[in-house]
Amino acid sequence: MMASGLKSSTMELLKRFNRAFPEFYEQFVSSEIQLQNLRLAHHLYETRYAVIDLKPEGSKTALYFAYRNQSFLLSDIFGVLAAYGLTIHGLSLYGQIRPPMLVFIKLLVSRGSKALTEKTSENVCRAIREALGGRFEVEEMLAVEFNLNTGLDQVQTEFYVDPVFHLPALVLEADNQPGLFYKVMYAIWQEDLLVVNANLLVWRGRTRLILYLLGPNESLIPEYLGHKIAEGVRYRLLGK
Repeated sequence: MMASGLKSSTMELLKRFNRAFPEFYEQFVSSEIQLQNLRLAHHLYETRYAVIDLKPEGSKTALYFAYRNQSFLLSDIFGVLAAYGLTIHGLSLYGQIRPPMLVFIKLLVSRGSKALTEKTSENVCRAIREALGGRFEVEEMLAVEFNLNTGLDQVQTEFYVDPVFHLPALVLEADNQPGLFYKVMYAIWQEDLLVVNANLLVWRGRTRLILYLLGPNESLIPEYLGHKIAEGVRYRLLGK
């Protein structure tokens, strides 16, 4: 149910805004998150710059991000988080499938089991902005921290078309290890895929990530191609 007490003009604006998302968005996403994403979109429209905002949330830090969705975005963001040695505890991502193709991300992160200091938050924000502007070479910085050519252990991938969301989905499972999210998002970028929704589960040393995708040129992915993509991503992650 949509929050009562909203102005009819805000309700109308929200309805129009929601039309750019997959059908499930209005039905399954809380009104609070829908309104938050609308506010982020308004801020983005006014400034024309990516919205990057970090706020303490208990013993963790919430990172909010909004921008026009592009296949390299997640590779850049997760690359910066890996470079700063941050642990990722939670991920929510909502991407539009029709113009203006915006994406809204919330990440819960920590460093050394604590929320980020104000200084670290400022540095992470600046680094993401510079990575998006091509002034921060994520790959070069990470090459110092990790051997990017070393494959991940115990990777499984599976492709299917979700019967509820009506979107192509890629399931990835791997053992938790440094740089895992960056390597996954880098592989997604190499396949020229656009992530429009994501679910994350970290449990008993394993990470399970479900990524809902659009293909090159924001197209739907046919099943035969999806299985090839799943195998291609798995090979990239295994370092083959």
